[in-house]
Amino acid sequence: MASDKRVTGAIAERYATALYELADGDKALDAVADDLTSLREIIAESDDLSHMLRSPLLQRDGQAKAMAAIVEKAGGSDLTRRLVGVVAENRRLFALPAIIDAFLRQLAERRGEVTAEVTSAVKLKDKQIEAVTDALKKSVGGKVAVDLKVDPALIGGLVVKVGSRMVDSSVRTKLQKLQLAMKGTG
Repeated sequence: MASDKRVTGAIAERYATALYELADGDKALDAVADDLTSLREIIAESDDLSHMLRSPLLQRDGQAKAMAAIVEKAGGSDLTRRLVGVVAENRRLFALPAIIDAFLRQLAERRGEVTAEVTSAVKLKDKQIEAVTDALKKSVGGKVAVDLKVDPALIGGLVVKVGSRMVDSSVRTKLQKLQLAMKGTG
């Protein structure tokens, strides 16, 4: 399992680096980043799409056509369409989420941004996102790219990861701590 992640990570880094260089040459870094962020959300919201990306049983042409339609409907740029087409043609769609993450990570690093992963129980409103971003900027002391995720299992609160640091103020964790404390006294 760990070697599978290492292989996927190596594949993702190569594609992400190539995409970064092409997007930088075309002065399309922001457009590609927006496309990939939207595509990541679409993948995360659809179990069927996630399954399709990982399935070796589906035909290459069918996967390529499905992904082309999804990118087209999402309004993806030509460069994003070509990336997804090459990834599908090379039977590497299983690595697409990792490619997206690697590209966005490279973009943030080259811009001098720190990426903060913020997970909430429900989708945050614009004012909440702004407040979290401002607080992270003050805490980190520089540019912060916020990667938003939703996990209903948190029940409430936030989990914020910046580098190797994590702050977990979720209701789920508080309940788990309470449960452990109750077991210790009983």
